[in-house]
Amino acid sequence: MKPAGWRRGKTEVDGKNGASLDLGIQGMSCTACAARIEKTLGKQSGVGEAAVSYASRRAWIRYEPDQITPGEIKEKIQRLGFGVSEPGDRSAELAEMNALRLRLFLSVLFSLPLLWAMVGHYEALSGLPVPGWVRNGWVQLALATFIQFGVGLPFYLNAWSALRAKTANMDVLVALGTTAAYLYSHYMVFENEFGNMAGIHGGMAPLYFDTSAVVITAVLLGKYMESRSAARALREGDSFAKLKADEINVIREGVTRRVPASSVRDGDIVLVASGELVPVDGIVTGGQSEADESLLTGESRAVPKSPGIRVWAGTRNQGDTLRIRTETTGDGTLLSRIDALLRQAQAAKTGIQRKVDRISARFVPFMLLASASTFLIWYLLVDPGNISKASLCALAVLLAACPCALGLATPISLVIAAGKLARRGVVIKEASALESMAKLQVILLDKTGTLTEGKPCVAGIQPAEGWSAAALLRLAAAAEAKSQHPYAAAVRDEARRRGLVVPATEDEVEWPGYGVSAECPEGRITVGSRLLAQQQHWSGLKRVMDYAAIREMQGETVLLAALNDACIGAIALGDRLKPTSAQAVQALRQEGLEIWLTTGDSVGPATVAAREAGISRVEAGMLPADKLRLIRSLQQQGRIVAMAGDGWNDAPALAAADTGFAMAGGTDAALHAGHVALLRPSLLGIHGAVLASRLTVRNIKQNLGFAFLYNLCIVPIAAAGLLEPWMAGAAMALSSLTVVGNALRLSGQITRKLG
Repeated sequence: MKPAGWRRGKTEVDGKNGASLDLGIQGMSCTACAARIEKTLGKQSGVGEAAVSYASRRAWIRYEPDQITPGEIKEKIQRLGFGVSEPGDRSAELAEMNALRLRLFLSVLFSLPLLWAMVGHYEALSGLPVPGWVRNGWVQLALATFIQFGVGLPFYLNAWSALRAKTANMDVLVALGTTAAYLYSHYMVFENEFGNMAGIHGGMAPLYFDTSAVVITAVLLGKYMESRSAARALREGDSFAKLKADEINVIREGVTRRVPASSVRDGDIVLVASGELVPVDGIVTGGQSEADESLLTGESRAVPKSPGIRVWAGTRNQGDTLRIRTETTGDGTLLSRIDALLRQAQAAKTGIQRKVDRISARFVPFMLLASASTFLIWYLLVDPGNISKASLCALAVLLAACPCALGLATPISLVIAAGKLARRGVVIKEASALESMAKLQVILLDKTGTLTEGKPCVAGIQPAEGWSAAALLRLAAAAEAKSQHPYAAAVRDEARRRGLVVPATEDEVEWPGYGVSAECPEGRITVGSRLLAQQQHWSGLKRVMDYAAIREMQGETVLLAALNDACIGAIALGDRLKPTSAQAVQALRQEGLEIWLTTGDSVGPATVAAREAGISRVEAGMLPADKLRLIRSLQQQGRIVAMAGDGWNDAPALAAADTGFAMAGGTDAALHAGHVALLRPSLLGIHGAVLASRLTVRNIKQNLGFAFLYNLCIVPIAAAGLLEPWMAGAAMALSSLTVVGNALRLSGQITRKLG
């Protein structure tokens, strides 16, 4: 798993994982270029991991800052012949697109006369008038030379860079193929001119300058259309960049000033007028309003905001002006962290992609061998001695081959799916999760905070003999003072509501799944489950145990409390099922998934919650280690398992599952655990993620099927001499465009399926 603290265009040091760097890459022509960057960086001392995505034109590098610097990494990439920019730098992407557009325009302009001269090659078009200057071999040579070595110069530069690195990419195929066609016609110009002058032969041999020119034009057209389509696909997953405000109204020294967002500091008071984006994470200090959080958490309804309520960067104020005290700015905001995680997933690779990359790495050398074999078979066997026909067939094979369609098949679809889900509050942290979700068989659900509201309240108090309810609650709240568990919060809230003064504690101990203990002036107070009470052999349990059994049968959870190992009473807690839990469970079961409830609660509350949600398999009284063992046991049986939990106690199980869904209810807690973060407190997000995953994997298989089928069919046709070289070049370019076009269909499919 890559570091959760990944930052877009920045570095963040983590003592365990080093630092990470996110970059935009310009100048890649196919997946072989991405593989070359990965391979080169992987050999550098200090670089722990490098992932480069050709589809998103992004690179993610994990490195040790004491061994190598970001500047050295960028310099190494530039020495390979590629441009480097900050991710999302539209100026760099626009400059690359404009350069490609200019090359395409010049190539078309100078190819038109050559295409006009080409009509003489076809008997059906022989009646069309062709000016003499167009037929002139020297004119054609001049036009073709400009296209070949002017417009086509980047092909040569990129091919040379690849060959120097002992690899081969699409530029190698294009450079070799078009050069062969150009040199053949170049030779025939001199042969026609000087051979006729010397009386060696009569007539004019045909020229094929149009072949090299049209191939370059077709490749450029395909690359331009592919780039535009890929850019559109990337915009599907780049919505978070649009949620960042450029300027902010800040109150400083009693004066409201308009300042750049980058200059805002923690503690600043910012003003957000109606209709404006909230620029920071912070707390409302003035104003009553509502915020649209749909593009951040997927919540369609506006959320009320008033003093004391937290707001997030990227949400939009829909009411009166809000005064907000800044707590987090820039790359530290929840918006930026989600954006970073999304880009991390886009740069990562699935198991399918790794297999395709291994095939693509061998693809270009194999096609070079196939082209050479085609030449020899035609020249020696099919049409002996006819070097012209053998060359044209070999050239067609060379130009028909295309590794780009294979390389684009997976990442483009992943980028679109991740972006669509992110706008619905489902953040894919690892690309492999999108692949594994499609194969899920079992989903284990935690109870508190996952299936239920996670905001329990005190439903009843039963003090032991000689104790009052207030005294019991006061000591229990003291023991729970520093615990993060929802049950602890419920006990503290009830004590606060009753106006009780909670004593200070020290020497706190927490046993996850069991309970807590702390030292207070009266002695050591312990609060926990029935199992903890039995293990510690508390005295005076009989009366309290009877009360606990009755309340648990009603679906409530009971905490027992003891002072110096003497039971002082029980506190019953109620926790309602979330409104969407039963609907989500039913939807997941309809998709063929088996749903289990795994909880640390006792059998009574767990059974009641499971019955209300429609879950038949219940595992109660489970500690975090028990959930971990259960997941591994199911995996050993060959089953694909997911775990959904709150991201804290369930962290080990979330990490061990094939897919871990961490739920945080609109906060950033889930960004630190699991493979998928659900920003909305609803299990419907899991259902949407599973559906999107299945659509994505199906789309990827369609793309791969087309890419393999294309090469399987087009190469033999070209080798058989049934395809003109310029047609082969055009087909090569259009194959990538077809894959991108099919990937773009995924956007509409996910929207229709998820609503």
